[in-house]
Amino acid sequence: MTTVRAFWLDEQLDRERGAAGHGRYGAEVSRRLNEFADTWGDIAPVGFAVTAWRLATTLEPPYVRWHRRVVSATCARSPWDGSLTRAVTLVSPWPAELTWSRQWQRDRGWRDWPEVFGQFVTPADRDVTHTPHLRGTLQMKASLPLDDLPPAPDRAGNAVSGAAPRAVASASNPAIARRGARPRTGRAARPGDRAARRRGAGRRLTG
Repeated sequence: MTTVRAFWLDEQLDRERGAAGHGRYGAEVSRRLNEFADTWGDIAPVGFAVTAWRLATTLEPPYVRWHRRVVSATCARSPWDGSLTRAVTLVSPWPAELTWSRQWQRDRGWRDWPEVFGQFVTPADRDVTHTPHLRGTLQMKASLPLDDLPPAPDRAGNAVSGAAPRAVASASNPAIARRGARPRTGRAARPGDRAARRRGAGRRLTG
């Protein structure tokens, strides 16, 4: 089965455009240490990871690359419990209710997302004046595990340029197996297993 990656790091370009043995992203982090100032010595690694992600995605070209259906991806500290959350906007096909009949399109010739060399792009202002566009998107927001995030450095220094790429790598691939996690071992289902699960679920819902 082919695995589709949503995010990955452009390590090759980072090395090619780096200088003095340092990657381009690490150099950018060192140049903008003041943007991490509020995170020094933080007991939680979230604030540091949020800033590291923002710098990595706003570089031109970005250090973090993503699937062509990803329009934007931001990280933030949850105002509820301080956890690391990510909000992603994805290009979506039209819902089935709009595709089962094309009659509604005939009045003005509605168009979907434009594509240029396989990439979804925002329609140009000139194109919108001639043809209306209906672009479907999905909004995803979820918390990310903190297990593999590096601790926030205590102060500005060389450690920051090393910790920032690790934070970005962890946020890019939260599906990495956690340290110490053991795979579940399979066994044949027993006749009473399903009923027991139902009784347990009922107790959890009513408790």
